[in-house]
Amino acid sequence: MAGHIQDRWYKTETGPDDKPRRVKTDRYGSGMRYRARYIGPDGTEKSKSFPDRQRRLAEQWLAQTETDMMRGQYVDPKAARTTFRQYAARWVKSHTGEINSREAAERRLRLHAYPHIGSRPLGSFKPEHIRAWISELEKTVPAESHRRIIVGTVSAAMSAAVDDGLISKNPCQARTVQLPKPGKPRVIPWTAAQVFAVRKALPARMQATVDPGAGCGLRQGEVFGLSLDEVDFAGGWVTVNHQLKRVRGKHVFALPKGGKVRDVPLPPAVAAALRAHSEEFPPVEITLPWRTPDGPPVTKQLIFTGSSGEHIRASYFNDFMWKPALSVAGVIPEAEQGERYAAAREHGMHALRHFYASVLLDAGENIRALSQYLGHADPGFTLRTYTHLMPSSEGRTRRAVESVYLASTTQDHGPQTAQAA
Repeated sequence: MAGHIQDRWYKTETGPDDKPRRVKTDRYGSGMRYRARYIGPDGTEKSKSFPDRQRRLAEQWLAQTETDMMRGQYVDPKAARTTFRQYAARWVKSHTGEINSREAAERRLRLHAYPHIGSRPLGSFKPEHIRAWISELEKTVPAESHRRIIVGTVSAAMSAAVDDGLISKNPCQARTVQLPKPGKPRVIPWTAAQVFAVRKALPARMQATVDPGAGCGLRQGEVFGLSLDEVDFAGGWVTVNHQLKRVRGKHVFALPKGGKVRDVPLPPAVAAALRAHSEEFPPVEITLPWRTPDGPPVTKQLIFTGSSGEHIRASYFNDFMWKPALSVAGVIPEAEQGERYAAAREHGMHALRHFYASVLLDAGENIRALSQYLGHADPGFTLRTYTHLMPSSEGRTRRAVESVYLASTTQDHGPQTAQAA
């Protein structure tokens, strides 16, 4: 890197004796005296000014800049002046994945990050700024799990800024910055009695929606989007290759969460329930855009539809069918006269997936298979979520050791020898 320090208070001229001499410039005594100049990796000149008596500081800065360039840690000062809001807005637009994920990230940044740290230049961020912001979040976002998601979104944007060369380190990942704890409560699965009580309390047209959830582990959007061609009654499988979801206020067909297309065993009882439902309420062809509101039209023969022959709207179903059924089954309290039912996130249709997982684990199914059937991206997530539901190993240990001892009773060095030892 070709760099040097320019003293703007003096210039070199040739004197009458043809020898160079230093003379004062018109700027002498005013403004920044020193300017550290260098050529950046992009081939353009960069500079930074320093006041009088700080030449050594300018030299140190120039040396550090050269070291950063050699180590590949150089950050263009102009790029570092980009505010967090300016960069994060671009990052969200280029964010890959589902539209709903992008919109959720944009909403979190707009509501919880931009008002506090949006105007700060990226290059000026220090861990203390992130710590102060997280402290402010506690006043407006009570749920620790929600705060963790918000901070995670900001951290992801900062990591992208590091990759793009706008900053050298992610301030959110500093050792002194403590992220809010997940605070995820343990899953308490429903009993079979609760599952069937809720099923019975639903309107007749909606009762069978419980079966793909409790019997195959499908999510609500996958249940409402279940089409006749996905159900292999003869082979005993359900192919989950799409879901019904809402994007920007409009319903679309899209891939399952995380794009995890999967095959799930179809128990005979669930197959019988779906067959009986289809006979009483024949499937209806529904055409919706694929993935985005302006996507290409796709037609599916949906097994579950409303009484008017349209696809099910989850918000209406949850408020006017599911929660009343929960109340009748005694899962949640009755709503006060003229009031809406209280929020019950842990008792949404997702509770059917938890029931499905508990049944499979109790029957001895392995975590990897369960993770595949549930459509999880990582078996480790499945293990962390449901490990407390796995059968205790104490009984298996006793039986395993007991069988070895019983098998060795015919040998002289069997259990008696072990007991004597």
